[in-house]
This record gives sequence, structure tokens and C-alpha cells, in this order.
Amino acid sequence: MSQAVRAGDMVYLAGQIPDRRDSDITAQTAETLGKIDAILAELGGSKSDLVTIQVWLRDMAEFAGMNTAWDDWVNPASPPARATGGASLASAGVKVEMIATAYLPVK
Repeated sequence: MSQAVRAGDMVYLAGQIPDRRDSDITAQTAETLGKIDAILAELGGSKSDLVTIQVWLRDMAEFAGMNTAWDDWVNPASPPARATGGASLASAGVKVEMIATAYLPVK
């Protein structure tokens, strides 16, 4: 599976999940956002290039904890469009998964 696929100026990131399965939702969210940062950096971009993020939570009751990490991470000058939903996530212990799309013009 590809971590990211480029189609012209658009980059589509695969679903990102945390490695630490024993963390709370805030820590899992921060780790997942860090993975998105790292993938974008490898491609020459940053979170400011994000267009949209889909956030999937195992338990919607943990929305506030996810949002705490999100608010600490997001660039208020260029926040991506975001949707959050509940889902039965495939990996045990994972509380959050994120799918992102970025605009990174080909240089």
C-alpha cells in the first residue's frame, strides 16, 4: 500500500493511524497528525498544503479529546476542510484514523 499517491498537483494520503495503541485519543491524534506532517515533508509540503482531512473515530464520545490535539496542531491561517465520523476501525487499539488530501504543485 502506498502512503501517498500523487496525481498531478494533488496528493492523496492513505489512512494514517497511530503506532502506540495504548495511548489515549489525544495522544493517538497527535501521533497521527505527526505522521501526516512527516509524509507531507517528504514530498516537499506541509500541513498548510492540506485541502481536506477525514477523521474517523472508533468512539464519537472521544471527539473532544481528538479536537484538543487537532486545535494544538492545525494552522489557523490555513485550516483544511475537515469531516469527522464514527467507524469500526480495522486495527485493535486504534482510536483514530485520518485520510488527507493536499495540493502540492509539481515543480
